[in-house]
Amino acid sequence: MKVRVINLGCKVNAYESEYVLSLFKNRGYEITDSLSDIYIINTCSVTNQSDAKSRKVINHVLRENKDAIVVVMGCMIEAHKDYDNKDVSIIIGNKDKSKVLELVEDYIKNHEKKKLLYKDFDLEFEDMFISNMESHTRAFVKIQDGCENFCSYCIIPYTRGKQRSKDKDVILKEINTLVKNNYKEIVLTGIHTGHYGSDIETTFPSLLKEITKIKGLERLRISSIEITELNDDFLEVLRSEDKIVSHLHIPLQAGSDKVLKDMNRKYLTPYFRDKLKVIRSIRPDISISTDIIVGFPGETEEEFQETLEFAREMEFSKIHVFPYSAREGTKAAVMPNQIPEYIKKERVKKLIELSNELESKYLDKFIGKTVEVLIETVKDNISVGHTGNYLKVLIDKELKPNTLVKVKIESRIDNSLKGSVCECVKQEMTI
Repeated sequence: MKVRVINLGCKVNAYESEYVLSLFKNRGYEITDSLSDIYIINTCSVTNQSDAKSRKVINHVLRENKDAIVVVMGCMIEAHKDYDNKDVSIIIGNKDKSKVLELVEDYIKNHEKKKLLYKDFDLEFEDMFISNMESHTRAFVKIQDGCENFCSYCIIPYTRGKQRSKDKDVILKEINTLVKNNYKEIVLTGIHTGHYGSDIETTFPSLLKEITKIKGLERLRISSIEITELNDDFLEVLRSEDKIVSHLHIPLQAGSDKVLKDMNRKYLTPYFRDKLKVIRSIRPDISISTDIIVGFPGETEEEFQETLEFAREMEFSKIHVFPYSAREGTKAAVMPNQIPEYIKKERVKKLIELSNELESKYLDKFIGKTVEVLIETVKDNISVGHTGNYLKVLIDKELKPNTLVKVKIESRIDNSLKGSVCECVKQEMTI
């Protein structure tokens, strides 16, 4: 039988979908990206648009093959526990994803539809272990699940549950396996990655130290981390461990202290500013990207200007911009002074323009310098890869994917850099 796994949303979902795919592949099922006998859809619910996209994909699949076994799982189901569709075979939330193969084979045998949901998330970490990631040069490793921050705009604590961590020894074994399978770069991911260990009497920095000891690992990347988790122990690891790449994605969400308070974020702008100053004293050329929400309920034009000015001052290498989207069940959804859509669009446009300006400025710093690039794809005699600080680099030469090469940067093309393989002995810089 043919199986298609459709992933929507974040890197955590991508990891879970990869695990599910591996279960079916190891059992002998044929994996496909086209018409299939079995569809597994891992949904996202971070915004209203994510919900809509998840539903659209489900409906498309049901039309594509009305006789298929369709499994719908993930955050959209947790956010809408009343979701029901007579044509869907199996419905689960964010628990029991590791049992999808078992559930499908039970359905094949008994033709009995199932909907498995739980009242709460007072649960242990659901272990998954992958040794490969199809079509990926870097491998994701999920180390943590859940979030207890309860930002006023966010539905995720209600769809993912409380903080819970993966056993450290299992993480180390998994990364060792991936490195032995020739993965040069590992990306640590979770819903609240930097909070790892708080429930199992360890810490995120101590985990990082252990991982960097793994022989053969070239790069260790953190998918996202909160500014409040960049404590002295973390900063010391950043200072001492070169395997940790010079790129941190640190969500800001707003550059106005009033809006940050309304969002129930756990910091204000002076704290954020001071932390970035320390980080850059350790890694002067580090890439720091961020997320910002515009049009949060009550955000005035003056407060939006504060966000623009603060983002410019922080010199982010890239800003991921999101118009505020009301999520039913969150505090922000019922706040007064909801912002009209046309104002959100205007603010999104201005912030994206700033992001493009800051990104170009950051990229231009590397023209004439030498960087280390992990080759990912090769097409039409052009090799494409990324540096440790996540600069996209184009090289007019056919190189072997999944290899690290030194490249002399010659120019910038929009949001990418172009360079040639450097044969020099002395390097000006390696990122």
